[in-house]
Amino acid sequence: MIGTEGSNATATVFILVGFPGLGAAQFWLAFPLCFLLLLAVLGNCIIVYIVKVERSLHEPMYLFLCMLAAIDTLISLATMPKMIAIFWFKSTSIAFDACLVQMFCIHSLSGMESTLLVAMAFDRYVAICYPLRHASILTVPRIAKIGLVAIIRGAALMAPLLSIKRFPFCRSNVLSHSYCLHQDMMKLACGDIKFNIIYGLIVIIFAIGVDSLLISFSYFFILKAALSLTHEARLKALGTCVSHICAVFLFYVPFIGLSMVHRFSKTHGSHVHVIMANVHLLVPPVLNPLVYGVKTKQIRLRIGRAFGRVTP
Repeated sequence: MIGTEGSNATATVFILVGFPGLGAAQFWLAFPLCFLLLLAVLGNCIIVYIVKVERSLHEPMYLFLCMLAAIDTLISLATMPKMIAIFWFKSTSIAFDACLVQMFCIHSLSGMESTLLVAMAFDRYVAICYPLRHASILTVPRIAKIGLVAIIRGAALMAPLLSIKRFPFCRSNVLSHSYCLHQDMMKLACGDIKFNIIYGLIVIIFAIGVDSLLISFSYFFILKAALSLTHEARLKALGTCVSHICAVFLFYVPFIGLSMVHRFSKTHGSHVHVIMANVHLLVPPVLNPLVYGVKTKQIRLRIGRAFGRVTP
């Protein structure tokens, strides 16, 4: 609902959309979406459970993976149930405060995931470049502190985005996605949104941008160290990085793509916006546990034992 008191008009609810132009076909889209939700939650919960109960997996790489899986589960639960409700029950309205909470959860959890991907890159760097010091550098208490830093950093970086609450929304209350994003809400605000634009750009450059650079530098030194090893040792060392590299691409490529589309595209609610937004949030939680489950031998073996057989 939009108020009608001139410049003081504001939105009490927002309207979320699914895939514009598909009409009744959106009902059927909810079935694969529901399957993806189950796959994401089940897959990531299995990763968390296996790392928790298997003492041999209480190592830095797997503990960070456990944290990553927990964050992916929360992202899925924060977005997909409402999307399913939109497609199946046409429940397109969301209260303004609920939209703010969802927006903060999405952005802060994404910031936490970015921090953890940096920590995982650092873990691979230490393990390959300084293998004898790996256990003494990345101790369990330090890993726990890194996880706490990821939570605080993600929440603190995104907290200023909640300042959008002070703006009136007198143009429209129809958002262009199936969930609430700061970029999307900001375009509907009536008022001086320069702070939100500048701060959003600062977060992209000095948080996500710096994180991606740190990961790139880590892999530069990893490759440099790997080249000095024998062929067999080099393949083994780099093989431990494959899953993490996949997770990095699954997170950063859609994230940066969505940010660029929102910042430079002039068509609000275009199909490019919608596709990029859904890929950004749906793909990493679904594929990360599959990638780590396939590429990590210890996890494959544990899953194999759980189902009564051992996967070689």
